[in-house]
Amino acid sequence: MKIAVICANGKAGKLITKEAVERGLDVTAVVRGGNHTVAQKVLVKDIFDLTTDDLREFDVIIDAFGAWAEKDLPGHVKSSQHLCDLVSGTDKRLLIVGGAGSLYVNKDHTAVVCESKDFPPEFLPLAKAQGEELAKLRERQDVKWTFVSPACDFQADGARTGKYLLGGEELTLNAAGESVLSYADYAIAMIDEASKGTHIQQRISVVRA
Repeated sequence: MKIAVICANGKAGKLITKEAVERGLDVTAVVRGGNHTVAQKVLVKDIFDLTTDDLREFDVIIDAFGAWAEKDLPGHVKSSQHLCDLVSGTDKRLLIVGGAGSLYVNKDHTAVVCESKDFPPEFLPLAKAQGEELAKLRERQDVKWTFVSPACDFQADGARTGKYLLGGEELTLNAAGESVLSYADYAIAMIDEASKGTHIQQRISVVRA
């Protein structure tokens, strides 16, 4: 199995790449500039310039694109849809680094995390952008996509515990009643899904055990 991690120099992408390399997997870091990952195989190219030929050799493509500035937020939909077009109709799997804001908070799936009254307003534009990204993915029956949502408290510098709980569409809390996860543990869950491929055309979620 060959894996490409796109936007591998980002905080999530770097740890996902590291997790794959340490497991002995065949992984290529796709970056715009210099390689800041532990990967030995590198493709230097912007995500929006990637072509079908660029992805031809890979079985799994992990999209770790992330934008925070409001003017760049449409890139979430644009990037994942671009990658969908490149792998459309193939057996290649596309895994997306998603967000927690679109997780449902009720059994009827009529309310989401980002609509809660205590949701931080500064994160609302990003949450809505990633929610739209997920909605567009759900329309793609021609792609083997998986959208992986982290916990609400997603900690870039959190410890790698090696343990996580796998959830689905609804916000999942651990035994301590928390929705918290480190980027390092998220990377474990992402590479587990890349290896197993058990959630095709589904959104899954991850929380610290």
